Amino acid sequence: MTSASNPVMPDAVTTPALAARRPRRRRRRVPQAALLLAPSFLIVSIFVYVFIAYTVGVGLSSNWKPAKADFSTTHPLYANFDMLINNGRFQADLRNTVVFTLFFLTLSVIAGFVLAVLVHNLLWARGFFRGLFLLPYALSFIATGVVWRWLFNPESGINLLLRTSGVSSAYQHLTGHALQPDWTSSPVVVGDVSSLLERIIPGGHIIQVQLGIPLALVAVVLAASWQLMGFAMAMFLAGLASIPEDVREASMIDGASGPRYYVSVVIPLLRPFALTTVVTDMPGIFVFETMFKGLQYNIGAAASLVMLVLVTLVVVPYLARRGPQETA
Repeated sequence: MTSASNPVMPDAVTTPALAARRPRRRRRRVPQAALLLAPSFLIVSIFVYVFIAYTVGVGLSSNWKPAKADFSTTHPLYANFDMLINNGRFQADLRNTVVFTLFFLTLSVIAGFVLAVLVHNLLWARGFFRGLFLLPYALSFIATGVVWRWLFNPESGINLLLRTSGVSSAYQHLTGHALQPDWTSSPVVVGDVSSLLERIIPGGHIIQVQLGIPLALVAVVLAASWQLMGFAMAMFLAGLASIPEDVREASMIDGASGPRYYVSVVIPLLRPFALTTVVTDMPGIFVFETMFKGLQYNIGAAASLVMLVLVTLVVVPYLARRGPQETA
C-alpha cells in the first residue's frame, strides 16, 4: 500500500522569495512616489513658501519699491510693525474684524440651527423650505450687496418704510428726535472699553480708537448673516439626519424630550458641524490701500504678515484638534 505524500505548502516555498522581493519593490516605489509628488511640492514651495519669505523681506525693508527691489532692513528691525501697531486706521480695522467675526458667526450659526430644527421637523413641504432658506447662499455676493445697500440707504429703503408706516413720527413724538438711522455710515461706537484697557494692559497708551461695537457694522452683520445662515442650516440638517432614531427614542425614554433633547443630545452631537460652519477682509482693504494707493509696500507687507499670524492662531489649533478626532 502506497502512502500518499504530504502536499508541500506553497507559502513555505514562496515566503522567502517574497520576503526578498518586498524590499526591492519598496525601493522602486520610493523614487516613483517622489517623482509624482515633485511637481506639486515645487509649485507649493514657489507660490506659497517662497512668496511668504519674499513678503517677510518686504515687510522688514525700509524702502522697497516694485521698480527697485531694495531689501535693506529698517533700524530697528521691527520699525514697520511698530508703525503699523500705532496706526489708528489699522487698529480700527482689527477692531471691526473682531466685532464682525464674532457677531456674524454667532448670528449665522444660531439662526442656521433654528432653521434646521424647524425644517427637519416639518411634515410637509420640507424640500420647498429647505431650498427657500438655502437660496440666499446661492446668490451672488455682488447682487445681494447691491440690494442690501438699497435697503440701508438713509433716504430710502428701511428708513422710507419707517416714515410711511408712521413709526418714525411716533418715535419723534415720544423722544423729540427723528428716527433716521444712518445704518452703514454711523460713527457711533457702543461699549467703548479703550480707557479701561489703557489702564490694564501694559503699553495700552498706543490705543487710538474706541474699542467697542460700531453701529455701522450692525447692518453689515445682518446682511452677511442672512446670506450664510442657509449654508449653516444645510450643515445642521445633514447632522440632524445622521442622528439615529434610536438615540431619540432612548432619550425620550430617559425623559429628555422637547428642548432638553436638543440641549442635552442634539447640540453635543452637532458640535463638529458647528465647527465646520465656523471654519476676514477689513485689514485686507487696509493692505490694498496702503500698498497700491499710499505706495507704502513695506507697511502693507507687514500688515499682511500680521493677518497671516492672526489667521494661523485661529486655524492651527482647530486643525490640531480636528486631526486626532478624524483618525480615531
